[in-house]
Amino acid sequence: MEVELANDAPLIQFNQEERRGPRIQGNNALVITTLLVNYEIERVFIDSSNSANILFGEAYDQMQLGGAPLEAIDISLYGFAREVVHPRGMVSLPLTMGTTSLRKTCLLKFLVVDIPSTYNVILGRPMLNAFRAVISTYHMKIKFPVIGGVGETQANALQACKYYVEAIKRGNKRGTEKPPKIKDTILQKTEKGQRLQMDREMSASI
Repeated sequence: MEVELANDAPLIQFNQEERRGPRIQGNNALVITTLLVNYEIERVFIDSSNSANILFGEAYDQMQLGGAPLEAIDISLYGFAREVVHPRGMVSLPLTMGTTSLRKTCLLKFLVVDIPSTYNVILGRPMLNAFRAVISTYHMKIKFPVIGGVGETQANALQACKYYVEAIKRGNKRGTEKPPKIKDTILQKTEKGQRLQMDREMSASI
């Protein structure tokens, strides 16, 4: 699989050798770990069918983003968790993906919603467009052009399956009992004072 994004962008390729790591039979979703502001966030679901980036309220509150206030918005999300959802607001935050040498940061807008979820964040088409990212569920990877080459983020099929089962159980219980809080969410603040370096391709979406 090869994708040429633009004349000034490197060729993005996926090959059979990259299909490594533990896998589960079936069509696994892309669930990754990424940096949001100065927090390492697990349970980040990549959903190319979603027209917005979603940050769930529980994760937003744990991050204590006093310097990033919510912007009031008057919109509704339909078909989300089988109900109409009114976001708490919108916030612009830097998201970083990739390895230390080939990483990329883009400023993205997130809708903050207050509903229980197995995930902390859902990244939709606005993120994919901002990063000019290409996804492969077969290889369980996301790749994107960076200065000097191609950056990538590896998903974990075992975790994706685990979170999918949790989401199904949570959905079956909806309306019959209060959904349990996520017990093993990891929101670890990076080293104090560390600043994320934005590359020249940093952009705003939505």
